[in-house]
Parts: sequence; C-alpha cells; structure tokens
Amino acid sequence: MSDLTNSHAAESSISRLAPLEAILFDVDGTLCDSDPMHYYAFREMLLEIGYNNSVPITEEDFIEKVAGKNSEDIANTLFPDWDREKAMKFIDDKEARFRKLASKQLEAIDGLYKLRKWTEDRGLKRAAVTNAPRPNAELMISILGLSDFFQHMVIGSECERAKPFPDPYLKALNLLNASPEHSLVFDDSASGIKAGVAAGMPVVGVMTRNPEKSLKDAGASLLIKDYNDPKLWKALEDLEKAEATLKKADV
Repeated sequence: MSDLTNSHAAESSISRLAPLEAILFDVDGTLCDSDPMHYYAFREMLLEIGYNNSVPITEEDFIEKVAGKNSEDIANTLFPDWDREKAMKFIDDKEARFRKLASKQLEAIDGLYKLRKWTEDRGLKRAAVTNAPRPNAELMISILGLSDFFQHMVIGSECERAKPFPDPYLKALNLLNASPEHSLVFDDSASGIKAGVAAGMPVVGVMTRNPEKSLKDAGASLLIKDYNDPKLWKALEDLEKAEATLKKADV
C-alpha cells in the first residue's frame, strides 16, 4: 500500500471518531523530546557502576530496552540478577538525575501549543497517560505550562498493568467519562501505541525518536513528524467536516 493510500486510510479512521470527545496524550517523547535526557542519565549512571564492562550503552540499546517502558520492566531488563530493591533504587536515582536535566533543557515538541489551542477551542476532554513516574510527569507537564490543560493524569505504575496493556488508557477514558469510539491518542512509543489500540482507539504516532517501522507495526493509524505536520491537520480538517455533516443530519 502506498504512503498516499496509507495517509487517506489514516485520515478516514480519525474522521470516524466524529464527534470527537477527548484527546489522550502520552508525555515522554510525545509532549516533549525528553529521551536524550533519559539516555544521558542512564548512560552516565551505568558507566559509573561498570555496567556492560564499562562500555557505554548505545541509543539503539536505549530504544530497545528503556524507551516507553515502565520502571519495573526497565529494572528487570537491565538488572535481571539484582534484587528488586537494589534495582529500583538505581532507577529512582536515575529519575532524580533526569529531573535535574529536564528542569534546564526540556522543550515542547514543535506545534504542541497549536494543537493545545485547537483542543481547548473545541472544549475537548483531555488527559495525560504515561508510564513515567509521577514526579517526572508532573515536572515535565509543569515546565511545559500544561498543568491547567490536563484534566486528569494517569500513571502506568498506579494502574493494575502499565502500557503496553490498555489499562492506563482505559482508566483515563473512565475518568473523563469518554468513549473509545470518540477519543484519540497521541503516543510516540510502540508500547504506548499498542496500549491505545488495545483500548479501542486510533493512535497518532509521533516520530520523535523511535523507529517508524516499530510505530507502524504497533498499529498507529497515522504517523507525524511533529504537531505542525500537514498530515495531522488534514486529518483534523476531515474530522471537522465529518462533525459538520453529522450536525446537519441532526437538524
């Protein structure tokens, strides 16, 4: 199937959400390009303990073993022979180092505030849904000036199961009193996309750092470079047309 055909199919799947009720956003890599800071913190701290014979982890290793995953899974992947308390202490220390970096370097994904205005102008419900620890999520959302934008924040580790299971997105829908048939997800990781799809929603994959193929294979309905991507705004324009058609039919 050609890219053009794929794009038309994606726009069609999003227009079927009419009337749109809610938008759910992941945080890391979706609202902001935070992965370089996570990678740097992990790389330096792993070097400090002589991990991998003191050979620095690569960005590819980071994407495969860390990006989009919850803290428990990361600890189990990196330190299968460590006891849980020791492994989680390392992860907690790494998150503290990340927060120091983020407080100085964090920036929004291009076009995010344009989409924020579009969302607010339409009175849509919105939630942040993330596998990040709560202190990280709250800090990033605060730095980005979005604390008042999100009506709810759902943390994967506070659910029965984190992403890639659908539980966090299903919890957000419940909190917002929104239906999956009329809600849209933005996520940048294969784990998050799988979770959104499993929750019954189309997912826009944000190609911040993760490989395009992994996002496609996870089930993304549409892939965008950032929130200025013309493909996104064409899809939203088609959605608005579908909503207008529904309103006329109801008159």
